Amino acid sequence: MKRIFLFIATNIAVLIVIRIVLAVLGINSTDDTASLLAFSAVVGFSGSIISLLMSKTVAKNSVGAEVITQPRSEEEAWLLATVEAQARQWNLKTPEVAIYHSPEPNAFATGASKNNSLVAVSTGLLDHMTRDEVEAVLAHEMAHVGNGDMVTLTLIQGVVNTFVVFLARIVSGMVAKNEDGSTSQGTYFMVSMVLQIVFGFLASIIVMWFSRQREYRADAGAAKLVGAPKMIAALQRLKGAPSDLPQEMNAMGIASDSKDSLLSTHPSLDNRIARLRAL
Repeated sequence: MKRIFLFIATNIAVLIVIRIVLAVLGINSTDDTASLLAFSAVVGFSGSIISLLMSKTVAKNSVGAEVITQPRSEEEAWLLATVEAQARQWNLKTPEVAIYHSPEPNAFATGASKNNSLVAVSTGLLDHMTRDEVEAVLAHEMAHVGNGDMVTLTLIQGVVNTFVVFLARIVSGMVAKNEDGSTSQGTYFMVSMVLQIVFGFLASIIVMWFSRQREYRADAGAAKLVGAPKMIAALQRLKGAPSDLPQEMNAMGIASDSKDSLLSTHPSLDNRIARLRAL
């Protein structure tokens, strides 16, 4: 129920922001091409930006992550100290460090900016990995933070969303045009919906390609911080482990998708290991 509430709340916030921005700017999607492009940009970027701004709160509530403010054990103290040391190597403010209860080994990083981020690990990760392997996973997540991957992915998603909306409406206007120059609103609406689904699918291929590339870069960043052997060992440990994260958060996890495909958020673990061995 909590996840459903967060999903609904996020989408309501997106719709409200879109309405307010369009009203303030006086943009009408049917005025002309320039207005349509502006309208598409507002629609395309609003959801991505709001999701980014709410990412830490949504992530913590979705998995029940508990932020470590005062370490209650030697393990929590080690986690904080390790992330602090890695953040210093990136010249960044230390992210919030959290633990969430799950038997599956996983971790993720999110946040609105490099200096306003969260790194979370599952209890399964801590229970099934050595300290060296956990250190490598933390280094991988810190590389995501240091590379600004959350913001970059948001911008890419916003751009592709903009062109999905824009192109769908442009083509729909051409298809729905009557001989007398008027537009059939029913045809326009139906064609627009279908094209947004088709274009959205094609656009997701671009987004997923970038998502896979950022995983390679984060692995390389972790190898620089702690050494490639530790990162390889961590990835090998993850083989066969299912993702325990909600579907909408899978892209933030340390690994998912056993095989490479056009819609994979992560490269296969074998390919990631091979890339590290080639460094």
